[in-house]
Amino acid sequence: MARYYLHKEGTNSILWVTLLMVLTGALALMEGTNHWGLWLLWGAVILLWCIVGLFFRMPRRRYAVPGPHVLLSPADGTIVDIARVEEPEYFSAPCTKISVFMSPANVHVNRYPVSGQVVYCRYHAGKYLVAWHEKSSELNERNTVVLKTPQGREVLVRQIAGAVARRIVSYAQPGMDVAATGELGFIKFGSRVDLYFPVQAVVKVEKQQKVQGGISVLAEFAAHP
Repeated sequence: MARYYLHKEGTNSILWVTLLMVLTGALALMEGTNHWGLWLLWGAVILLWCIVGLFFRMPRRRYAVPGPHVLLSPADGTIVDIARVEEPEYFSAPCTKISVFMSPANVHVNRYPVSGQVVYCRYHAGKYLVAWHEKSSELNERNTVVLKTPQGREVLVRQIAGAVARRIVSYAQPGMDVAATGELGFIKFGSRVDLYFPVQAVVKVEKQQKVQGGISVLAEFAAHP
């Protein structure tokens, strides 16, 4: 069984690059060795096909059912920031923020960190600063989703576009009941996801740590408040 498959968000991109690869390959074969430039172009398109396939790959993973007090990572990537901040869009109160940077080499699907109900969704147009810029979560194109758990806790997930990523996809809609590890959305070609949650939760990761979406535990609440 294959270890990876193509995510649905990459279908159109792969089809267009495959068509381009077939056309340039056919031209190169028709012209033969007299037009080496066409062969170089064909090679470049084959490389592009491999890169696009890498961007939209999905690993076959087993996701354990998390406990109700656990906050899972919403994305594959590297922890680039852990801070106590005042989140202005929804909470307007102090909370903990953990930022996960998704490089072009990471899997780009985003996952729900907890089970619960979607109580807030909002898309913001914006700039395309590099994802690790300190103002990217406020100025860049972004999408905010807030989940309310059965225990009454609210957790905010923010998808942030970057200098390369130019399209955010979100499947969340207000009123939806969702399960932890389920697909929240997709950021095409990488970028960053921020997770905001109440300060009572204990952070279980550190900066520069590698994490996996829907698998790595970022924080945990006490079982008995």
